[in-house]
Amino acid sequence: MKSNTNLGIMPPEWAWEFHGHRCPFMPLGYRMAKLAMKELRIEHEKNHNFFVSLELGIGHPQTCLIDGIQIATGATYGKSLIEKTFWGKLAATFYSPKNRAIRIALKPEFLDELGNHEFFAYRKKGVEPSEIPDEVTNKAITWMYEQPDEKVFKIERLPDYKLAKPKSSFNKTKCAKCGEYVFERYVRFKDNKPYCIPCSEYEK
Repeated sequence: MKSNTNLGIMPPEWAWEFHGHRCPFMPLGYRMAKLAMKELRIEHEKNHNFFVSLELGIGHPQTCLIDGIQIATGATYGKSLIEKTFWGKLAATFYSPKNRAIRIALKPEFLDELGNHEFFAYRKKGVEPSEIPDEVTNKAITWMYEQPDEKVFKIERLPDYKLAKPKSSFNKTKCAKCGEYVFERYVRFKDNKPYCIPCSEYEK
């Protein structure tokens, strides 16, 4: 029987309700983020001093990681502290201006073993996570937490990492066509008049 040491790093109960269903990847994201926070010696972010760059994309099922990362760190989409690179990889870079950055990726060998669980047989058949039997889901989650960090995660320190982030601005103007406000970095001009992107008919 493996040690259950990592079972103490479970997300709070409300996290499951926020996420909408039980699965292995939301708590795996939570665990990944907690490890990053420990390595960078930071607490849950209340303001705008921590940033996460996700290498995930769209159209693959493991993006549940994202909710776990947001819940653990406080680096949320609403605070513009998290973004996707759309590389389709199960990895993320965690950046703190004071303590620099680390990149954490899920190891292929771990993913191969996790993928052998019955939970993923259901998912590949198109069964939604909330419809999978609890005992099947909980078995995969428990197994994930029983694995030591060194088996699950590849950690890289990035001492030269630089965050390219646009400067925040409260400046906005009204679109000449729809009359709605648009923030200045997204304004497009036609005939010297300001337009929002949809009304301008320009691409992003």
